[in-house]
Amino acid sequence: MIEYLNHIDQLWLLAINGAHAPWADSVFWWVSKSYVWFPLYALLIGLLFKQFGWRKALIYTAALFIAVGLSDYISSGIIKHLVCRPRPTHDPAIMDIVHTVNGYFGGKYGFVSSHAANTMCVAMLFSLIWKQKNNHGWWLLLYVALNCYSRMYLGVHYPGDILGGLIVGALIAWGVYTLIRRLPVRWNELKDVDGAAGDLPGDS
Repeated sequence: MIEYLNHIDQLWLLAINGAHAPWADSVFWWVSKSYVWFPLYALLIGLLFKQFGWRKALIYTAALFIAVGLSDYISSGIIKHLVCRPRPTHDPAIMDIVHTVNGYFGGKYGFVSSHAANTMCVAMLFSLIWKQKNNHGWWLLLYVALNCYSRMYLGVHYPGDILGGLIVGALIAWGVYTLIRRLPVRWNELKDVDGAAGDLPGDS
């Protein structure tokens, strides 16, 4: 079964990685860079301050950094070294036919994808927070999808690596959000922008 799933993973990766073009090389090379998304992160944090007031926004921003830090450490610092699955660019079975961009091969191991874990963590945590205001962060799935596709396009992650990363990121976001909902703090001091008593976290 494992060999079959690995074979399917290789076929999907080669299909995505093989559909390359010079313009796409440039696009997905930049999409995969974390610093390219800094303006988006600044916008998201700015929206927190606008919608929730500075006290609650600071808590949510701290939760975001904690969640992404955990996501990155667990995916890259723990799981990759426990599973030891080679990236496509380091897999002897297909490494010679994987298309690479700018000589980029990534580290030796690829499961799970920290890009997938971290972007999913950001998207899900913001979505859970905004749900309180009846807003939806579904559009952040585009940000997640672009990052995940770029990693497969560049040949540094199998689809299975991406799926595993998405699961890790989602679980961490949910866990951190659940914890901040239960923080024993003085919520009567947390005011929304309109001055009403804050209803999160901890209130139902």
